[in-house]
Amino acid sequence: MSPRLVWYVGYGSNMHADRFARYLRGGRPAGAARDYPGCRDASPAARSRGLEVPGGIYFATRSPVWLGGRAFYDPDLPGTAAVRAYLITTGQFSDVAAQEMYRDPGVDLDLGGVLSARRHVLGEGRYETLVHLGEHDGHPALTFTAPWGAQEVEHTAPSAAYLAVLADGLRETHGWSTDRVAAYLAAATPFWDAREIARLCDG
Repeated sequence: MSPRLVWYVGYGSNMHADRFARYLRGGRPAGAARDYPGCRDASPAARSRGLEVPGGIYFATRSPVWLGGRAFYDPDLPGTAAVRAYLITTGQFSDVAAQEMYRDPGVDLDLGGVLSARRHVLGEGRYETLVHLGEHDGHPALTFTAPWGAQEVEHTAPSAAYLAVLADGLRETHGWSTDRVAAYLAAATPFWDAREIARLCDG
């Protein structure tokens, strides 16, 4: 049986609380080129917290929302990924996943596979692979990513607008300095260096 509450683990632009809120209540985030329908249950997350999880992020494919590479999580990369976890219902988690795949929300996911196997591929889509990242305060922490790994796909350049939102999310979630944010993001992409990202952070 699926639990009632889960931690949704965001590692990209959803670390920014206001952007993630658009997935819950609907609307268009600042800087994005798309409106989101929102969840069936538009209630805000019960809690949020910053975490660091094993693995890392990289950028691939091309987002029509941000006009550049998307962030993906690979648990097999060395190091740790800085993330933000939101405590939401399983129905909300299902609806967030649907919106990430440009589908209409409304169908609950069966989480039994990922809870037992730690990784469960629902389909070939870019965010249709569920990953179980352990338990926190009695609730499972789950995210979704691509079925491929970082070494199996061409990396693409994230846009300046996208990186700026990730940077804001990292500072908001973890309280990091500009230099630490810039170094973290630069390590995830060969297309930007830390000085360029720091300039984005500063304005």
